[in-house]
Parts: sequence; C-alpha cells; structure tokens
Amino acid sequence: MIIRKLYDYENAHIVRFCSSKRCRESIHGHSYKCEVLLSSNYLDNAEMVYDFGLMKQGIKQIIDSFDHTTTLYAKDSDEYKNDIKKHSKRWIELPYNPSAEQFSRVFFVLIDRLLSLTNMQNGERDVTLHSIIVHETATGYAQCFKEDAYNPNMGVINLDEVVFSDGIKEEWDDFGFYERLKNADRFTNLKDC
Repeated sequence: MIIRKLYDYENAHIVRFCSSKRCRESIHGHSYKCEVLLSSNYLDNAEMVYDFGLMKQGIKQIIDSFDHTTTLYAKDSDEYKNDIKKHSKRWIELPYNPSAEQFSRVFFVLIDRLLSLTNMQNGERDVTLHSIIVHETATGYAQCFKEDAYNPNMGVINLDEVVFSDGIKEEWDDFGFYERLKNADRFTNLKDC
C-alpha cells in the first residue's frame, strides 16, 4: 500500500545551462509542491502504513528547510554565491543544479536515510520511500524513484556536499539534525505526536 503526503515550499534558484534563457540567467522562484510517497506491505498498530502525524516531524523538517530559501549550485561563481549568502539568512548549496529533478533526488536521499535510521514505536514494519514528486509548476513535475536517487549517471548525491545555512539550522528542533543524519545517528519516532 502507498500513502502520500503533500508539502508546499517557496524557493528561488537559477538553473544554469538549461535551454530556457530566463531560467539560466535570472534568479526566479516557484511555489513548489512536494509529494512524499511511503509504502509497506504491513500496517501498524493503528492499521496504518505510517501515521501522517509522524511525517510532520523529520520529513517535514527536511522539506521545510527549502522553504523561503535560495538554492545555490555549488559550481556557480563564488561572487554570485557570496552575494546571496550576504543578503539571505536561508540558503542551501547543492552539488548539482537546483532543478526539479535534482530536488526530487536530494529529497529522496535525505528522507530515505532518515527512514532507515528511525526506530519505529507503533508497530510500523518495512516502511520504505516509494518515490518523491516535486511539482515546480502546476503543469510540470519530476518524480524520483530509488533507482533514480542513487543513479551515478545522474550524479552521486554526497550528503557532505549539501550545505544548509545556519539560518535554516537555527529553525530546526535540533541544530545538529543534519550532522546526526550524515553520521547515521539513530532517530526515534514519538509515541504521541
């Protein structure tokens, strides 16, 4: 069975080297919608795949990190990146162009890792990330499956190369959340959420 949770986030970027002149030359933003699809062949103690309330914790925090944020391409000029960082508290630097495709891959890798490190408390079993869908516009989206997220032909997403600004980290429940995720520390779901 598959369950789906929809999140919204506002984000600005430049997508270098794309065909659209406006997109590759000008900072612009989108009202993104991100769908997280989880699957399992089992139901928990409440006869659910995974409580939607639990998805308001770490998964929501990951996606919310991209909200009201400028996402930078690590290979862009230092001048451009430093100007954005100078004028914005909330920025993320990615090793790849911040396209809908790469957003979906980054979300997949981060959420997949979080789920794999989470101690379940209410009988959840074999909950896996089925896919991530990132809607950049009302008519265009990218959907990422596991084979896409970890496909070296699309670039390897190294968590050490994804950088969150302190302005984002300060809003997390735990300032060290991302370090814990990178270091494979265990997370435990709340019994009451």
